[in-house]
Amino acid sequence: MKLQVLGCDGGIGGSAQRTTALRLDDDILIDAGSGVGDLSLDALAAIGDVFLTHAHLDHIAFLPLLIDAVGERRRQPLTVHAPEEVLAALRQHIFNDAIWPDFSRIPSPAQAFMRYRPLAVGEAVVLGGRTITALPVAHTVPAVGYRIDSGRASYVFSGDTGPGPAFWQAVEAIDNLAALIVECAFPDRERALAEVSRHFCPTLLVEALALLQRPCALYITHLKPGLADQTMAEIATVLAARQPRRLAKGMTFEF
Repeated sequence: MKLQVLGCDGGIGGSAQRTTALRLDDDILIDAGSGVGDLSLDALAAIGDVFLTHAHLDHIAFLPLLIDAVGERRRQPLTVHAPEEVLAALRQHIFNDAIWPDFSRIPSPAQAFMRYRPLAVGEAVVLGGRTITALPVAHTVPAVGYRIDSGRASYVFSGDTGPGPAFWQAVEAIDNLAALIVECAFPDRERALAEVSRHFCPTLLVEALALLQRPCALYITHLKPGLADQTMAEIATVLAARQPRRLAKGMTFEF
């Protein structure tokens, strides 16, 4: 199993900044931020399933464009997996024939380019021997994280989240945990903003990680442009024992 980082920034600003999208092998996306736009048409057409953490624009922005670009190239509809509340937001606010065409009914309801698959917290989807499980998180809107399990090892992606014990309890229970990709959007001077927007800053992340006893590699994602270096410097100080690394576009993990 191969997990490739297409984008992991908490915003845009320059040619190197891409918002969240992870590609699992050649056919699965975890979120569909602006990093998806760097894929070729053939690579886009190979995507068969998209798992969304939540409906905020930086995580879904290129889903409509993906379907528009390659819908006619595919023999099967693209399946969008997410909690029902997330799918409802897509139907109401994006694929509503006002902002973007409703590709769940185009070219016809019987042969649509896209289909929705509701996914509950704790539910696992198995695709070609790869198991993807929705994990509970605490964000300002309905959201999940994901466990990505090859059978040999699991990587966990938090998506957007702030403090909350349920996520950490779920991660602690993973016997084959190899790595945690966790967000930390703001430096400590923006702690009040992190709290109200349900994101992490370094001191909040330290407190949360105290709930995780299992050893694993630690990668930091969703750093805000212009604040990333400061945030990572603070993380390196307060979490030195865990040897945190900054997630970066182009990183690939095989497990």
